[in-house]
Amino acid sequence: MNRKLNQFVTLLKEDLGLFLSISFGVFLFVLFFQPFDLSAFDFNNRLLFVAGLAAISFTIMSLVRIGLPWIIQKYDQNRFDPILPQYMNSFIILALATASFTLYIHYVGSVEITFYTVFKIGLICIALPVSLRWYDLIRELKLQNASLISEKEAVLDQMEKYEEDYLIKSVEFISDSSSENLSLLVADVALLKSADNYVEIVFKEGEELKSKLIRNTLKNIELQLKPYSNFIRCHRICIVNAHYVEKLEKNNTNHWILIKGFSERIPVSRQYLLNVKETI
Repeated sequence: MNRKLNQFVTLLKEDLGLFLSISFGVFLFVLFFQPFDLSAFDFNNRLLFVAGLAAISFTIMSLVRIGLPWIIQKYDQNRFDPILPQYMNSFIILALATASFTLYIHYVGSVEITFYTVFKIGLICIALPVSLRWYDLIRELKLQNASLISEKEAVLDQMEKYEEDYLIKSVEFISDSSSENLSLLVADVALLKSADNYVEIVFKEGEELKSKLIRNTLKNIELQLKPYSNFIRCHRICIVNAHYVEKLEKNNTNHWILIKGFSERIPVSRQYLLNVKETI
């Protein structure tokens, strides 16, 4: 029982500021705009009377938002899921508040109850569920925003880790004649181009791009580079590193890629054009 009571107190503390703010808003509105005839009260008694309306507002919101779930749900849950749909909770709060305000104003404030009076009471009471709904929407948006920020940070962490791994990993291009094997950092490989029975590898050395021929097929090299998503096939004879692509150009019928620091234009065939555009 103590555990269940502690849960009620904890949940009440979470929404205490919200309930007090809405109740205080009701207090100020009735006090300054006086939608009901309060001339029968002196100033001090008028304050007490209006404070009673605020207390009713606070009690009803607490009962519907916290008390009802607390009574129905098992006490071993950390939080209470909504028992009723949101619109039903709002309707219950509005109905209870309107009925309670009407009885209080009539029997305590000695105000004659007419249709117009009930209409004004309803307008005041509708502020309770509307304010709670706005609060729920704002809180939900904040939670979604926090979740998106968390996901973004996780993705950025993964990207940083990937980039770190990418910068330090090396790949060895094996030639049919083992004496011509070439080992390079993955980040340094800019372009691979088929040249008959050879593959021309363009790579960065210092601040310049250099090239070397090894005896192999571009198909074998493509399989070797498959784990690295930055390498894209742009033509049956060319594979480029997307990080070195300066821009994609075209004329009426042809497309080609410009590589940073490399004077030759790299052709792009229609077969690979869509993939190139999506990657770069």
